[in-house]
Amino acid sequence: MAEARPIVVKRIKKVVGGHHGGAWKIAYADFVTAMMAFFLLMWLLGSTTKGDLQGIASYFATPLKVAMEGGSGSGDSSSVIKGGGKDLTRQEGQVQNASAKLRKKTFDLKGAEASLRQQEKLRLETLKAQIQAAIDANPMLKQFKKQLLLDITTEGLRIQIVDEQNRPMFATASADLEPYTKDILRAIGQMLNTVPNRISLTGHTDAAPYANGGTAYSNWELSCDRANASRRELVAGGMNEDKVLRVVGMASSIPLDKENPMAPINRRISIIVLNKKTEDDIIRDGATVNTVTGKDLSPGTLAPVPAPSTHVNGKITH
Repeated sequence: MAEARPIVVKRIKKVVGGHHGGAWKIAYADFVTAMMAFFLLMWLLGSTTKGDLQGIASYFATPLKVAMEGGSGSGDSSSVIKGGGKDLTRQEGQVQNASAKLRKKTFDLKGAEASLRQQEKLRLETLKAQIQAAIDANPMLKQFKKQLLLDITTEGLRIQIVDEQNRPMFATASADLEPYTKDILRAIGQMLNTVPNRISLTGHTDAAPYANGGTAYSNWELSCDRANASRRELVAGGMNEDKVLRVVGMASSIPLDKENPMAPINRRISIIVLNKKTEDDIIRDGATVNTVTGKDLSPGTLAPVPAPSTHVNGKITH
């Protein structure tokens, strides 16, 4: 009888690497990478503006539509998807296209211009109040208060000195100022130096024509001469001569009392403290207004002044 052989069972015992094994390191590295990505995402979302977040949301909601039609979240200048920029804490988009920059610049310029206009309007209103206060405080000027008209126009602060029936500003048919008119103009001239604005002077007459029919000396020349005489008195009162930008005569073309062209109130001197826009427009036009004829001529050319003629029917009321 054959001898039975013993059955030998070989068991393979798998021993883990122990303390120096490497499997756990791979798992840990994956975990750290995931956490870094998570915190990076949280940081990016925390430093992104509300508008960009809405753009990102709309991109993931309808990615194909946004990608094809454009807009915030897909190639838009303010989108963080497009990226760019160093400061991620900015409240505005990191990348701006040319049109967005232009719109912002235009908006800033308009805001600055509006602020300057508001400041200038306040300055002119302050000057108006100062002139009115000076008239009330000066007994000599106060008696002529009805002949001084102040208002704010599109060109600036307008100061008008008008005639009264029994109290004319000028000698009849002449540019010679009455003494009280000189006092008024000199007082105004001092106050005009308190603002940087330049001024415009305009002379006006009534509609009574000259006997010569306007072929020689007429209301046009007379209105210009009176405006220029007023300029001289403003300067004599202390106003800087360089402040005068325009001296012009309008004759009877713009009556104050349109229903009665012959009314004394139409004979007046208008002083306008120009706002910046009007001043720039006059300078840009580059025209010099002739102080004799009221017409635009080349700089330095003045028409000769003919001698005054007799008024119609011998009545001189200019």
